[in-house]
Amino acid sequence: MGEVDNNNSRALNFIENIIEEDVRQNKYEKPLHFRFPPEPNGYLHIGHAKSICLNFGLAEKYKGLCNLRFDDTNPTKEESHYVESIKKDIEWLGFKWYDKPYFASDYFEQLYKWAVKLIKEGKAYVDEQSQEEISQQRGVPTRPGIESPYRNRPVEENLNLFEKMKNGEVPDGSMILRAKIDMNSPNMHMRDPIMYRVLHATHHRTGDKWSIYPMYDFAHGQSDYIEGITHSLCTLEFEIHRPLYDWFLDQIAEGQRPRQIEFARLNLSYTVMSKRKLLELVEKNLVSGWDDPRMPTVSGLRRRGYTPESIKNFADRIGIAKRDNVIDFGLLEFSVREHLNIIAPRVFGVLNPVKLVLTNYPEDKTEELTLINNPEDPDAGERKIPFGRELYIERDDFMEDPPRKFFRLAPGREVRLKGAYIIKCEKVEKDPQGNITTIYCTYDPETKSGEGINRKVKATIHWVPLKQAVNAEVRLYDRLFLDEDPAGHKDKDFKEFINPDSLKIIKNCKLEPSLITAVPEEKFQFQRLGYFCVDKDSKPGQLIFNRTVPLRDGWSKKGR
Repeated sequence: MGEVDNNNSRALNFIENIIEEDVRQNKYEKPLHFRFPPEPNGYLHIGHAKSICLNFGLAEKYKGLCNLRFDDTNPTKEESHYVESIKKDIEWLGFKWYDKPYFASDYFEQLYKWAVKLIKEGKAYVDEQSQEEISQQRGVPTRPGIESPYRNRPVEENLNLFEKMKNGEVPDGSMILRAKIDMNSPNMHMRDPIMYRVLHATHHRTGDKWSIYPMYDFAHGQSDYIEGITHSLCTLEFEIHRPLYDWFLDQIAEGQRPRQIEFARLNLSYTVMSKRKLLELVEKNLVSGWDDPRMPTVSGLRRRGYTPESIKNFADRIGIAKRDNVIDFGLLEFSVREHLNIIAPRVFGVLNPVKLVLTNYPEDKTEELTLINNPEDPDAGERKIPFGRELYIERDDFMEDPPRKFFRLAPGREVRLKGAYIIKCEKVEKDPQGNITTIYCTYDPETKSGEGINRKVKATIHWVPLKQAVNAEVRLYDRLFLDEDPAGHKDKDFKEFINPDSLKIIKNCKLEPSLITAVPEEKFQFQRLGYFCVDKDSKPGQLIFNRTVPLRDGWSKKGR
């Protein structure tokens, strides 16, 4: 059993155990130093959020530092607006990076010098073979690879060719720089890996200064080393890269060097976490953009109404594992529901309105009823809602011929209007097509909530005053995929599992008048309906609300 974190009485995860041992041995003279190294080729998703919480959280716990470093070594896919979106997401989550944002491109000159050093030491060479030839020569883990015919080129020739590569004198794909390690290694990453490739592409920061760009495996460890990172935390797919990470450091590092530790990435059911697949959804207009509320991106979750606290609570709840597993999407929804229950004011919203008239309520009378904003928050206060003769209720809260277990409003049946009175249905009015247009009821003035007789009825329903109602558009978001593992089917495209009901747009919804001043990202509980957030496209007089989550998890019951 692991040690216990005295701050929150939970067992230390395996990374914390390693760090605790490093601290006990005084392994590092400087403060512990972590980093979060995203590629600026897409938006951050919930898996990145887990890594952010881990790295920045460890820096906070051990009073250390955490860098934000962009791994911008591929100019063909990277853009400045991705850099800005990543910075914005990290700040929204509540974390602050050390000093300034760093970039792998900051170190291009130093990386180049180290590459020249390896060439001079006979540990790197320029290869002119095609990608297909090199791939074939590498072979398979159970059989030795074949050495390149260029492997034993003279040092001076390699230096000359590498200089031509740097100066843009050779076309893309015609030459690469490879490390000379071991073509017999069972680890394929050690079989003379590529260090540099030629790319005549404009970089988002360095422009056209460079025509060669380092590969991730060559830039990653050295960037950690330059920045004084003590613990380089990576996901499990980089475990097999660690010997190469260490080999490169062996060639250039002096003194303190970073330690790479791998942990399981976040695999979440009913979604995809591949940037390539997420980009495909965006480019094919299957979603409205990177911040579509159905996307697992941080910006999408933010727009949908998730809170930083709920995401951090989720990351803490799932913990840090050594082996891959799949986390139920319902646990993420539970985390946001748990937090919104504490902070979200309760309000009335009617999504599918039908008119209700209290025939015995005075036509010219309007009274103000007082309702509690949030029973979970004693400081949330109260609000006033006007109440009069004409109201809106949910069409689903009325049935003309109800089944036995339907306890809401029906002819001759009583219900309580929440925060108001007990009413009784007397009759209905229909249009020529047979649709109910108006429900006529009487109210019992002796049953006012909190003041009158508290007679028992089997149901309480919400309502909105007709004259003061605020119009709004409501977008009901659901999970984007119907399958738990949409990307896990070898014989099917993941897009085949897109949920056709993942978005339903409802026009002409009716909300209580207090919501007329609601602003983007403001969050509410529409009583009996779920948690909702004001969308970024909302404007005064044109309110748009996104459903964040229903009040309960309906997917476990659906059995999908």
